[in-house]
Amino acid sequence: MLQGYATPEGTAQFAKNHPGVAKNHFKQFGGLMLSSIGIGTYLGNPDDATDVLVKDAVVKSVTLGTNVIDTAINYRSQKAERSVGKAIAQLIEKEKSERNQLFVSTKNGYITNDGDINEDFWQNIQTTLVKPGIIKSGDISSGYHCMTIPYLQNQLEKSLANLGLECIDLMYLHNAAEGQLQDITKEDFMKRLGEVFDFYEKQRTAGKIRYYGMATWECFRVPPENPQYLSIFDVAKLATTVGGPQNGFKFIQLPYNMYYDQALTGKNHVQDGTVFTILEAAAKLGIGVFTSVPLMQAKLLGPDVLPEFGQMTRASHRAIQFVRSTPGVIAPLVGQKSPSHVDENLEIAKTPVMNESEFSDLVRKLSS
Repeated sequence: MLQGYATPEGTAQFAKNHPGVAKNHFKQFGGLMLSSIGIGTYLGNPDDATDVLVKDAVVKSVTLGTNVIDTAINYRSQKAERSVGKAIAQLIEKEKSERNQLFVSTKNGYITNDGDINEDFWQNIQTTLVKPGIIKSGDISSGYHCMTIPYLQNQLEKSLANLGLECIDLMYLHNAAEGQLQDITKEDFMKRLGEVFDFYEKQRTAGKIRYYGMATWECFRVPPENPQYLSIFDVAKLATTVGGPQNGFKFIQLPYNMYYDQALTGKNHVQDGTVFTILEAAAKLGIGVFTSVPLMQAKLLGPDVLPEFGQMTRASHRAIQFVRSTPGVIAPLVGQKSPSHVDENLEIAKTPVMNESEFSDLVRKLSS
């Protein structure tokens, strides 16, 4: 098991080790220097061939200047985490990086089987979770989600083993509102969320995670009248109540691109009579934002799908540049497996991130 976690000194050294990228490709958040493009590991079959593709893509992404690596225990039935773990071990063994230079995030909450065990999904759940008493009747929501402490403890230990790490930089509770609020009241949900935050704070004290957050799909983007809506101000207040002013709730993840633009345009979070977008509210709270689906799972890569801007001829570059330049976004998480896609997508790292004035001009141009 690799010791350590991402540190200000380590991530600053990683940035220095990659002089070929634009100077502002790395953004400072919480003292860490984090790349403005991260690698995601969501899609793919749970087979050995895909394991190799994901491992190699992570290795290549890091060597090209990406130190943000995102995965989840349910991605490819735990095999995505294991691929990431193998990639990190290879990078360190070949002295391409060090543990303190890499910011690794994963997620738990969804029910998952083990893709390396040749067993029916529900049979595997019975064998590994039900019979040992880790989950009980009624623990699993209709959205195949579970946020009981015994389950999250079990999943954390599995994630640490899968990744080969003693400490995970960021643990997200995965789509909790989306997976739970169809079955329980918001009052009950917030109570359970407080219990989860308390569990995460204890894991911070134990040195197993550094920070925690919420990886979401709808809850921070939808209007307040939507049943799945959560106020980021309420969630942050809950974290402060549980963990004090130095609590570890420091990051969220949500979908954002030129078409899923609610994070930029939708004012839906209220504090003291002022209405904010989720990006504005997160910035006010000191919460970092990572974004998913910057390419909308390749749907934004067709000809004439995205408007042209700057000197960028590739749609993938325009899509990534728009997201990474949005104020309040640390990095989009780009899913990529083939070497050619890694090369293509990370070529944009050599292009400076737009400043706020340039981004505002672009938004006006795209809106006209």
